[in-house]
Amino acid sequence: MSSKEIDEIVSDFSRFYILTILYEGPSHGYSIISKFKKRIGKEISPSLIYPFLKQLEQKGMVRYSLKPVGAKKKKVFELTKKGKELCTQLFKRFSALVSVAIEPTMSICANCGCKVYEGGYSEVIDNKKMAFCCVHCAESYKQERLEKH
Repeated sequence: MSSKEIDEIVSDFSRFYILTILYEGPSHGYSIISKFKKRIGKEISPSLIYPFLKQLEQKGMVRYSLKPVGAKKKKVFELTKKGKELCTQLFKRFSALVSVAIEPTMSICANCGCKVYEGGYSEVIDNKKMAFCCVHCAESYKQERLEKH
């Protein structure tokens, strides 16, 4: 995949991520830019952020207030109730998409039942390879088997 193709995908993803940042709490434009770069590792253009914030404001998803930030007053944006509801719907959809991609690669701990994506622990017990989330769950599983027999 070319760098240009990746940039286009990240640009589409950027709007979703801007909403995620706002969902965490009120933020001004420069703060959104900084958080985006820190978390995604890519620069985001103010020419993407501010028109998107304006569009969200026009649709009643975001409101802003002028607040002192340092020596200046800046527009601090926050999601409205309608905006939070939109985010909740988007997060559910995104979660379902991620589940489709990740579920097949997950294992379930034989002791506690938690789902393990990577970094789990496995051990052969009674000639059967068993998956655990950690060595402690494996030990608990073996101890419970001993107590039952």
